[in-house]
Amino acid sequence: MEHFVVSARKYRPQTFEDVIGQQAITNTLENAIKNNHLAQALLFTGPRGVGKTTCARILAKKINQASGGDLDEDFAFNIFELDAASNNSVDDIRNLNDQVRIPPQAGKYKVYIIDEVHMLSSAAFNAFLKTLEEPPAHAIFILATTEKHKIIPTILSRCQIFDFKRIGVLDTKKYLEKIAIQEHIDAEDDALHIIAQKADGALRDALSIFDRVVSFSGKELTRKAVTENLNVLDYDEYFKTTDLLLDNNIPEVLVHFNTILSKGFDGNHFITGLASHFRDLLVSKDKITVELLEVGDNAKKKYLSQAEKCDLKFLLQGIELANDCDLKYKSSKNQRLLVELTLMQLASVTFDGEKKNSKPYIISAVVFRSKIAKKSSAKFIKEEIKVVAKQEISTIKKVEEIEKPNVDLVKLDLANTPRRSSGLSLKSLKTKAEVAKIEVDFEEVDGLPADDFSESKLLLLWEEYINLLTDEGKKSVASIMNSNVPRLENGMIHFQLPNAMMKDQLDRAKFPLVKYLREKLNNYKLDVVVDVNEEETRKYAYTPDEKYLKLKEKNSAIELLKKTFDLDI
Repeated sequence: MEHFVVSARKYRPQTFEDVIGQQAITNTLENAIKNNHLAQALLFTGPRGVGKTTCARILAKKINQASGGDLDEDFAFNIFELDAASNNSVDDIRNLNDQVRIPPQAGKYKVYIIDEVHMLSSAAFNAFLKTLEEPPAHAIFILATTEKHKIIPTILSRCQIFDFKRIGVLDTKKYLEKIAIQEHIDAEDDALHIIAQKADGALRDALSIFDRVVSFSGKELTRKAVTENLNVLDYDEYFKTTDLLLDNNIPEVLVHFNTILSKGFDGNHFITGLASHFRDLLVSKDKITVELLEVGDNAKKKYLSQAEKCDLKFLLQGIELANDCDLKYKSSKNQRLLVELTLMQLASVTFDGEKKNSKPYIISAVVFRSKIAKKSSAKFIKEEIKVVAKQEISTIKKVEEIEKPNVDLVKLDLANTPRRSSGLSLKSLKTKAEVAKIEVDFEEVDGLPADDFSESKLLLLWEEYINLLTDEGKKSVASIMNSNVPRLENGMIHFQLPNAMMKDQLDRAKFPLVKYLREKLNNYKLDVVVDVNEEETRKYAYTPDEKYLKLKEKNSAIELLKKTFDLDI
């Protein structure tokens, strides 16, 4: 049986030209060698599987070749690799420092590659500092790490840093195509694309997945085999789901979701994939953004075709609903119901029949402006209602005062009276409802004017309102308002009362007062704040004991009188 070598080792790049997706770094390193401008300490940092160690080995080999060595020589004896994950103590670094002093037997440079350098202990880092800052002329250090933030700043400042990026999906797919051709494997374009997406920018992971799927499917690599082996939900399922949503077919959508669950897929996995599917449809709707669609050629045609059937509003709302479901999924106690509810909402987005809109919307400023424009007419309606009520009351009194023989005169008088809508008629009830609605709307002050006003103007209006209350027979509220003088603080009207009972009474009558002041002052943000002064409360006597103490304060002889005649309070 022939020994199997994994693709990540078998197809490891041997030159900078073979390195995928890191052209900027490889060009920089080649020019540095060519121009003899290479630093003595380099730090390669980036995610796993993007070529850090590979580039370090290629660089170590090319350094000695460029210094006059044999081009076929690999100078393996001049290259020393140290795994910092298992050699992270001070003693390991001291041994390294001792080896660095010895010059190379062949070639010009000794290259030390320290992998996973962030795993070194603090003491080991400190022991390495001096050697790294002033190494011998024949020594070059190449440090590699996936976690640059764990390296102490004094080490970083002594290194020339190269940041390796994630490898793009298309670059990974093209590399897998080359390997598939060399291995005589018939691979579908979509299958390789799914592998590239699953690798998430790590080429080594892509090669490992490729080996695994080939072991499963043999020499024919199909999309179906890849999705089954990697437990990836095929994008055809999302195309079918979207078609059902566009047809408003809620029963079929729920059955289709149940089928997906029965295959072993998680509801969260499905809903996040659906959000990504809507995103891909959204970028497919415009020629400018279609380049952001990272899928195979066959899948791209399907996306472009379905994007034409999808409304922009449906896609935007679909992404929002799916993303909201994803955020709530982990905390939900009934996760399946949450996803099903989301699917039902998505199926209702494009529904043309009668449906309630459960989402509350904020009233626009235009509506507020129209309410202000109607304010004068609403006030006129309210005044009309008052006039009608007064005239009807006066008419009833006239009828009661007139004797029976004079009924004809009364009828004549009523006939000559202008007809107005009754206070209990449907028309007047509708009018009162409109007035009440406008009064409620005035609670919403956003967008309404808020003019400045003086305290003197406030006091005049306060007195004017007290007179209005007195004319209407509301003498109790009028006397409470007359018990103190309001004061203006930070645009709010503060009014102090001696006890909570008076406060409650004024609070009940506060709404028409606030409305009156807002209209007169043209400031719809002001409010009346009623406070209770505890010190003032103590001045008033309510209980017999309190009354006795008040009398005692005025005349101390009361106490003597009480004791002399043995009086009770």
